Amino acid sequence: MDINKEIQDLLLKEGMERFLKYVTYHTTSDENTGTFPSTERQFELGKELAKELNELGFQNVILDEFCYVYGNLPASKGYEKAQAIGLVAHMDTSPAESGLNVTPVIHEKYDGSSIKYQKNPDITLTKKDSPELEKFIGMDIITSSGDTLLGADDKAGIAGIMTAAAAWQKYPELEHGPITVCFTPDEEIGHGTTKINMDKLPKYCYTFDGGEIGELEFECFDAWKATINFKGISVHPGYAKNLMVNAIEIASRFVAQIPEAEIPQHTEKREGFYHLYIMDGDCVKAKTIFILRDFEKANNEKRIKYLKDLKETFETRYPGLKIEQKFEHSYENMIVYLKDHQVVIDKAAEAIEMVGIELHKTIIRGGTDGARLSARGIPTPNIFAGGILFHSLKEYIPAQALQKSAETILYLGNTWIK
Repeated sequence: MDINKEIQDLLLKEGMERFLKYVTYHTTSDENTGTFPSTERQFELGKELAKELNELGFQNVILDEFCYVYGNLPASKGYEKAQAIGLVAHMDTSPAESGLNVTPVIHEKYDGSSIKYQKNPDITLTKKDSPELEKFIGMDIITSSGDTLLGADDKAGIAGIMTAAAAWQKYPELEHGPITVCFTPDEEIGHGTTKINMDKLPKYCYTFDGGEIGELEFECFDAWKATINFKGISVHPGYAKNLMVNAIEIASRFVAQIPEAEIPQHTEKREGFYHLYIMDGDCVKAKTIFILRDFEKANNEKRIKYLKDLKETFETRYPGLKIEQKFEHSYENMIVYLKDHQVVIDKAAEAIEMVGIELHKTIIRGGTDGARLSARGIPTPNIFAGGILFHSLKEYIPAQALQKSAETILYLGNTWIK
């Protein structure tokens, strides 16, 4: 199969147009709503994607009650019995920064200088923030206007899949086996596969979720969520000696016992961490939420034990204090499941190399829907979508990544018919 310059030009143009459209949809998820999906606004993008899949010749297209979008693309003639593969990306964006009224900005032919933001003069994107910028000199770079995140996580993945689908429709010579597409809600809050219909997915899938051009990821964090509630005793502060138990003050001391070397700001590569991302309360009650991350489950179990030991210590130290802890396992390191399915990794590596870009087999210092799918019996490694500095106002993506992602998908579809 040959992807010539005409097709490459289509992929770049189509990828840009689709990405610039998708990021304008407000799809921020919210873990505090208690609903599924967590925000109704995700349905708006779901409706658009379902419509486009129908237009691109997909069959059995469904936007279900939980905001999952499914569609099946029949195989090229003669390859109906080839192994089907699934292409997965998520529609929601992180609640870490606003995703409302995203205005994408194209910085044409990036010259290597610092990038300024139209609506936020207080921030600048520099090579100190992202040394990868050096690789993209001469390319068009897409950012937000500075007052929102961009949404490349994971609308770049959606754009890559939909652009490949458009190329399959226009160029029948791009041969492939059966393809299933699935777009998920609420991945950013850990529920991307909570209501997924496993029966609609094939034996093997791939997520296209983040990562620099050329990255192939098949190992991720083992992940836990620790919710810790502190219940104190309120007494008039003028008469509080030996009586008051100040919940939020004690919670602050509790948090101060977390090893500073094991927080995100001081860890990299295979190092795990405690990450405090919510803390609020008053003198009567306080709440903290941590996420615990490590590539080895045993190391997270040690962190959980440490938090439990701290609970006992603090309840002994402060009579009348009550601490409640809840530990929830979010997902496992996907390598536990993928190590027995080398073929799904090898096919992805072959596709990336066929594009003519450098293959980077690496680890995810995070997670994807693929971690949970792998644990549930569908081996699902992660392939790059091209965005960088996710969950931040400085998030960006080189336009070429949108082309290379779609090109990788086209080759991937072809590798499975050989």
